[in-house]
Amino acid sequence: MSETRETFGCFGATCTIVVDGAGPSGTPAADAVAAARESLVRWHAQFSRFSAASELSRLNADPRPAVPVSALMGRLVEAVVEAGERTGGLVDGTLLPDIEAAGYLANLMRPLPLKLALGLAPRRRPAAGSRDARWRRLAFDRDAGVVRRPPGVALDSGGLVKGLLADVLAGALDRHAAFAIDCAGDLRLGGTARLRRPVQVASPFGPRILHTFARAEGGVATSGIGRRSWLDARGRPAHHLLDPATGRPAFTGLVQVTALAPTALEAEIRAKAALLSGPDRARDWLPDGGALVGEDGGFDVVAPAQRERTTRTSSGASVTCEPGPAVRAVSR
Repeated sequence: MSETRETFGCFGATCTIVVDGAGPSGTPAADAVAAARESLVRWHAQFSRFSAASELSRLNADPRPAVPVSALMGRLVEAVVEAGERTGGLVDGTLLPDIEAAGYLANLMRPLPLKLALGLAPRRRPAAGSRDARWRRLAFDRDAGVVRRPPGVALDSGGLVKGLLADVLAGALDRHAAFAIDCAGDLRLGGTARLRRPVQVASPFGPRILHTFARAEGGVATSGIGRRSWLDARGRPAHHLLDPATGRPAFTGLVQVTALAPTALEAEIRAKAALLSGPDRARDWLPDGGALVGEDGGFDVVAPAQRERTTRTSSGASVTCEPGPAVRAVSR
């Protein structure tokens, strides 16, 4: 097979597209990669909350209770509602006013060192859903092509849109022999050859690889508090994963969670829910396996299917699976 791989900046982070072999109509791998890159760049412009011209920003600013939107925006709205319903509001895509109030108003260039943030952080506790539950007032009317919500309910696309878009691209690439999509940290793998790739889980405290999963298909997502963090206006440590119950950055005792799932969107929902749940309940969100990283750098690997757990300390050796073109599961 002939592999084509391209890495580029997108969604405020790094995206990678890997395609092996020609498509069913003879589409070369290089052409498929180029088309996938073009789609991601276009979608970045569509879903960026940092651009007033994006469809997301225009939807958020629209004073009408029913707003015509693209089909893909409608799918994001459905994903926000699904995430809220499935997690009891723990994964809430309507916290944009809260995350802006916490100080996340632009792309972050240099994160606050994780150890410093943890040293300044408040008492650890699991997050919970908001009593307001704004996501319950969202709906996408497919027949009319409109989003219905009270004006002022604003969406923060966050990781949900990245998982969704990785899954959309998978639909365009699934007839190639193999593919891997890294949409700014949300991974989707597949292809007709069922090529198993190493998916490396990187430590949030440094360059070390903590664990490697061998995956031929499905989704992988990593959610963590170290890559997008800052000090707020009052000098308190902040990051982009909020406790919906308080509207403040959540410090739960976990700093990173990787989730395996059938799709990238599902993996994204599971990873966030696990991290926000804290150490005592995180494993409940990983039915297909994953990895948990604690504040001391120690990590637990939850095995797929059997749910068996292997504990490794921060000084333990990384685990290596079969060789091949690797992709990395890194929180962003």
